[in-house]
Amino acid sequence: MNIPTRFNPTARWLHWSMAAMIVSMLFIGVGMVTSISARPWLIDLHRPLGIAILLLVVLRLRNRMRHRPPALPSTLPHWQKTAARASHWLLYGLMLAMPLIGWAMLSAGGYPVQMSPSFALPPILPQDVTLYAALRAAHGWLAYLLFATVLLHLSAALLHAWVYRDGVFQAMAGRIRQRVGRER
Repeated sequence: MNIPTRFNPTARWLHWSMAAMIVSMLFIGVGMVTSISARPWLIDLHRPLGIAILLLVVLRLRNRMRHRPPALPSTLPHWQKTAARASHWLLYGLMLAMPLIGWAMLSAGGYPVQMSPSFALPPILPQDVTLYAALRAAHGWLAYLLFATVLLHLSAALLHAWVYRDGVFQAMAGRIRQRVGRER
């Protein structure tokens, strides 16, 4: 069985699209808790963007099951390979959990998940103020964990791109031409 050397185009498109969405969501989340005046329109942006991330992560997981990812370089120590796999599955888990917990939290609080002015998602939990409080706390703490995991992921990607130069970053980056040493 051939092991690919790069991620397929769908995986790359989903990765970079979701990276932009998730970084945006982290900043939107910070804005929601720090700005009273911007809070209403940030919430209106946060809810549908969270559901979009949920839908895209399902597509991403399906794509990953159908298309084997590239192998990590054999030069990497076992502990780094284990850490890379664990951090990727943690990211997938958080990308699934965050929108589901947000949806569940709003359901428990009796708030509709408005996708547009005329369309709201159905509640997925019964209204319960205690459950709402627990889910709100979980959503906040998991946001911190997501932020830390994204920073770790970005740091590892840059380490592979700039220090190791072992092809790991290029496998997801797509076609980046290196001009170093080339004559024009």
